[in-house]
Amino acid sequence: MAGPEHAQSQGRRVLSAPDAAVAEALEAIGTGAYVVDEQGRILAVNSRAEQFLGRPAGDLLGHDAHDLLHRDAHGQPLPRTQCRMRQAFHAGRTAQAAEDYFADGDGAVLPISWLIAPFALGACERGTLVLFHSRRSQESDVRPGPTSTLLPELERLALLAATTTQLTSTLDVDEALRRLVTLVVPRLADWAIIDLITERDEVWRTVVVEAEGDILVRHDELQGPMPPVPEESPMPLSRALRGVASTLAGPQTYQGPPDSGIAVEQRRLFDASGIHSAAIAPIRSTRALLGALTLGRARQPGDFNTVDLPLIEDIARRAGLALDNARLYQRQRKVAETMQNHLLPQMPRVAGLQMAVRYLPAPDASQVGGDWYDAFSLSDGATALAIGDVVGHDLEAAAGMAQVRNMLRAYAWALQEPPSRIVERLDEAVLHITDVTMATMILARVEEADEGRWKLTWSNAGHPPPLLISHDGLAEYLTGGHGMLLGTGAAGARVDATALLPPGSTLLLYTDGLIEEPGHTLDEGLHRLHQHAAALAHRPLVSFTDQLLRRVRPAANDDDVALLALRAPART
Repeated sequence: MAGPEHAQSQGRRVLSAPDAAVAEALEAIGTGAYVVDEQGRILAVNSRAEQFLGRPAGDLLGHDAHDLLHRDAHGQPLPRTQCRMRQAFHAGRTAQAAEDYFADGDGAVLPISWLIAPFALGACERGTLVLFHSRRSQESDVRPGPTSTLLPELERLALLAATTTQLTSTLDVDEALRRLVTLVVPRLADWAIIDLITERDEVWRTVVVEAEGDILVRHDELQGPMPPVPEESPMPLSRALRGVASTLAGPQTYQGPPDSGIAVEQRRLFDASGIHSAAIAPIRSTRALLGALTLGRARQPGDFNTVDLPLIEDIARRAGLALDNARLYQRQRKVAETMQNHLLPQMPRVAGLQMAVRYLPAPDASQVGGDWYDAFSLSDGATALAIGDVVGHDLEAAAGMAQVRNMLRAYAWALQEPPSRIVERLDEAVLHITDVTMATMILARVEEADEGRWKLTWSNAGHPPPLLISHDGLAEYLTGGHGMLLGTGAAGARVDATALLPPGSTLLLYTDGLIEEPGHTLDEGLHRLHQHAAALAHRPLVSFTDQLLRRVRPAANDDDVALLALRAPART
């Protein structure tokens, strides 16, 4: 439990980026809401909670929620053993209560009802979401009228909160659709149908799912391309796909003569599914109309009514924002993948030598970055090898990488000079005619020496050292030829280093994403690579490369990785 001094200092703290993102998500919830960490301290709070409690966020953040807020009916501190919310919090389960009490900012007793549920704060951190209503405000603002048949108010707000957090935490369209379906089926309906408008303005029935108990069953036979959206049709799905309005529908809606191909498909859906009541809402983002969400009831009793539509519209609107973000990300990723495929070259064939290359993008980047490899024949018959890393994990870094790689190829082909001199020229060019701020690289040339042996000459510009592994599993880092990274403007001659490649040995060039891990030293990463490379020395080169990546790349890696492995011919 946090002490008073800790809680006071935490109450004045500035929200970290993850906490700020949580607070922003809470604002979309239409009742008081806050999130606590695993110790029960308040991490984020929305404005409705501040209003209900009469306390600014600064007086709430960092405090133990139970000690600060929970009271009995007489305003006395509530023992932890008697607190139902605290018990559910420690059990990590969803719970709710219709009558409880908080202390407001004046110390008065505030009657509330509440619901809590587990809440993901990040990849490894768990928290709890608390939603609460002031029963005082409810009692003074009673509005008679029809109520939703779907969910009680607190459950409705919890569903909207879960929809926001779950859908916005993925940038994969298919995963977002899967999460959307699991949120609404069977909670609201036993059928969910999602029609999406493609980038070519075609409609595709992307999801048709039925709940059979707790099992969700896809109906592929009802999915697929749909006829075009009619411009004037008054039918419910056509109106939703034009973004006109949400509508209720039933089998009788589509029993008359169809006015379009979409009406024919809807009749087929109702006949096949047995849906007796459906609610259809547009899926739209702030930029575009994306499709329509249909919830249908076949075995579930009761029909949807008009007061159910606002909830379904809210869910569809949140889904639209998440799908739009996912589509934008996937579009950028496709551009990046195409660019990366053109930037990373095919390896040349060199008699006697084997080569294998791998590139793995950063987990959170758009499938492209500044890491690169290259291998090409030189005008004097030798083979050039290069590995490098331009600062950044985005398209700008990839563009800078392309500039560096292309200039390197031109210098190396045209000038029959040692690697160190070519790297010097490249460093001057990087400073004056590119937008690259900083980069590391190794340039090496491999050529056949006497008696069938192979010689390696290289120059290193601030890059992790090459690793040479003998066929018998002896491994050593080649630390010679080291100099400053590119782009610093520091003067000084660069140097070359030379080594003979033993028969059957493997030379490994790699970028720092293979060995760097948050919370660990570089020496630990180098030792891990040395250990596994030695153990895999006897493997065929492709297997060696794949296994090395699998074993050595840190699980917490947030960088891209390029890898180039070369194997000298075995002794004959």
